[in-house]
Amino acid sequence: MKTRRIGTTDLSVTEVAFGCASIGNLYRETSEAEAEAVLSRAWEAGIRYFDTAPHYGRGLSEMRLGRFLKSRPEAVVSTKVGRILSPAGSTIAEADGYVSPAQNDVRYDYSGDGLEESFEQSCERLGRTEIDILYVHDIGEYTHGAEGNRPHREAFLDSGYARLVRLREQGRIKAFGLGVNECEVCLDLMRNAGPIDVILLAGRLTLLDRSAEAELVPACTAAGTSLVLGGIFNSGILATGPVEGATYDYGPAPEEVLNQVAELQARSEALGAGDGGVAFRHAASGGGFGAAWHRETGLADPQSRRACDTNAARPASALWLSALSPGRGVAARTARLSSRSAGGAGRRRARPRHRGPRARR
Repeated sequence: MKTRRIGTTDLSVTEVAFGCASIGNLYRETSEAEAEAVLSRAWEAGIRYFDTAPHYGRGLSEMRLGRFLKSRPEAVVSTKVGRILSPAGSTIAEADGYVSPAQNDVRYDYSGDGLEESFEQSCERLGRTEIDILYVHDIGEYTHGAEGNRPHREAFLDSGYARLVRLREQGRIKAFGLGVNECEVCLDLMRNAGPIDVILLAGRLTLLDRSAEAELVPACTAAGTSLVLGGIFNSGILATGPVEGATYDYGPAPEEVLNQVAELQARSEALGAGDGGVAFRHAASGGGFGAAWHRETGLADPQSRRACDTNAARPASALWLSALSPGRGVAARTARLSSRSAGGAGRRRARPRHRGPRARR
């Protein structure tokens, strides 16, 4: 599988990554055998970049990934900091969308000491002394709200950013950045904290939400910051189609989105690809940008696995551009995005009012 370099570092990753939320029991319980099987399938497909987080099953995903990679030292691993786990005071049956998680309570801490404590905990669960990429997870108003995020932002600017720089200088990590679901915090911290190597951006450069196009992609291009595209199926619907119970942005898909995806599905099937295949090829083309280089998907469900295999040889731009109708909510542009000026974003979807932390990538 082809590899891509992260930012200006010497680290390279396979251009498809495996996102490990599913092996943390996201939405349903996954057995040890199922987790082992899907990780093995990803490895056999040539994937060597695996992304996890303490949030994924309260540490369960990290522990399962660590066991799988114990005999595979060539793998590149990223995890996330900002959440510190501690033994739960009572039994937890479900937490943030994760079923039967590891029995840990969680608190947020984006200070230097908090990020380093989170990092050391992840090293222990993964069975490693070093981690390739460290993402600051879910900092921003999308997760915490405007008032709730203010102290987290201050803590990161005061000491968190400098601690990540020190960990990289010490060789404990090779790259660091942000792992978030919003563009605004990326732009803010790139301006006010300092240079970052990479951003794992979930759901904001997909067939249904292209809000990263206006400012973030040009900013990353100018700064030499890599973009890893996560949540390329917008948490489900672009893999499953508009079925009953389909999810969009980690909640039930609204009627407007169901209708948009139904139209996309009809057009893509006419071209011989499911909508999951189109979504995957869209990500494969970097969302149409030469500047957006990587994408990430978990393969735990059949639709996602099929999407990874569908029409792999077809030119990405020909497939996804012709599957869509210009001028609609899920419409792609009719010209390569890289030739377009940064000023005209696609239609932005209104953000739902914040209702506290939700399950997410």
